[in-house]
Amino acid sequence: MRVLLLIPTITLHSSLQHEFLHGHPFRNQKINDLLIAPPIGVLVPYLRFKSCHLTHHINENITDPYDDPESYYLDRQVWASLPAWFRSVLVANNTLIGRMTLGPALATIGFLRSEFVRAKSGDRVILTIWLRHILSVAVLFGLIGLYGSLSPLAYFAAAYFGMGLLMVRSFLEHQAVEKTNQRSVIIETRGPLSLLFLNNNFHSVHHAYPSLAWYRIPEFFRENRERFLRMNGGYRYESYWEVFRRFGFRPKEPVAWPIERQRRRRGEAQ
Repeated sequence: MRVLLLIPTITLHSSLQHEFLHGHPFRNQKINDLLIAPPIGVLVPYLRFKSCHLTHHINENITDPYDDPESYYLDRQVWASLPAWFRSVLVANNTLIGRMTLGPALATIGFLRSEFVRAKSGDRVILTIWLRHILSVAVLFGLIGLYGSLSPLAYFAAAYFGMGLLMVRSFLEHQAVEKTNQRSVIIETRGPLSLLFLNNNFHSVHHAYPSLAWYRIPEFFRENRERFLRMNGGYRYESYWEVFRRFGFRPKEPVAWPIERQRRRRGEAQ
């Protein structure tokens, strides 16, 4: 029971991290970062999440498998080169149930791999952040072992599925279409998940106004509903229940990124 209660608590902390990195609740960003930095979610250092997420907010790059660090898409040539079993895993990850269960492992492994490459190439900032994170997590697990009512393993399981619950939010946040302003979703719900995700279900609003505080988003959307739905091409869902009904066990899109680029990053590097 304690683990079940801890899962949404960790998810809420992740939602708060997202709010804090966008400049809330204080104008002084150093204070925001200091307050939210403790590694409650264990898997990703806050400062690395902050850096990657702000890069993600370059709207013309959303969903791009090279330029968007939060993209779940792959370059078509990369996709074609993968073994069949791994392609099957990634297709399963494009269902909502797959994203909640496989998603945290796939995302963390992929992120660690890219972070290792960058640190190995000489990025000492990343190395320093990760060393501090590992030390902080070790201290957290030590305190849990000494004084907590859960084992460190049980806490890690809660952190894993806390990320899985968070991925319900991110599952449909973006779609790969040509027009960049049509890539972010609106899910018109005000239920418990909306509160847990701090209204990021109105994701098109967030990308248009990233500094707008979470508690102001629903009213701002209501006042400008037709404009936002026109702007994002009607990419909307009524509720998360609708999302589950449609995509619980069915892939939402192909994994291979369907958009052509005039110049691909790998080609530029050659």
